[in-house]
Amino acid sequence: MSTRRSARPSAPARYLLDTHAFLFLALFHDRLPARLRPLVQDGRNDLHVSLASLWEIQIKTRIGKLDIDGPLTTLVARQQQENGVAVLPIDIAHVVEHDALPLHHRDPFDRMLIAQARVEELILLSKDTAFGAYDVAVRW
Repeated sequence: MSTRRSARPSAPARYLLDTHAFLFLALFHDRLPARLRPLVQDGRNDLHVSLASLWEIQIKTRIGKLDIDGPLTTLVARQQQENGVAVLPIDIAHVVEHDALPLHHRDPFDRMLIAQARVEELILLSKDTAFGAYDVAVRW
């Protein structure tokens, strides 16, 4: 997916890519569901990847659970250029929201994504069904 173009008219939206969604977009195109491809290719939509996801990717790369074939900075820069993906930093408001979330989901990275999506009013792109226990918009 080297360029973003509109597949069909719809209202622009703001999305937060779960870690796996970012990896599917960046490295494993065939694993991104066909119904989501027009959405991520529509240049009117804002795509975000959390700093928490990038941290998680770096940890998994370091311990040998993931091979991204090059530096993380190169992967991120390519996605910024090719798909307009913006890096969402972790803000104190996100940390406070993370702390306020019920413990339906115990993974701290996923909980941060939920908190960020809630604070920033983003739609989470994730296949994680545990996100449904929270008051957050999710698509997959």
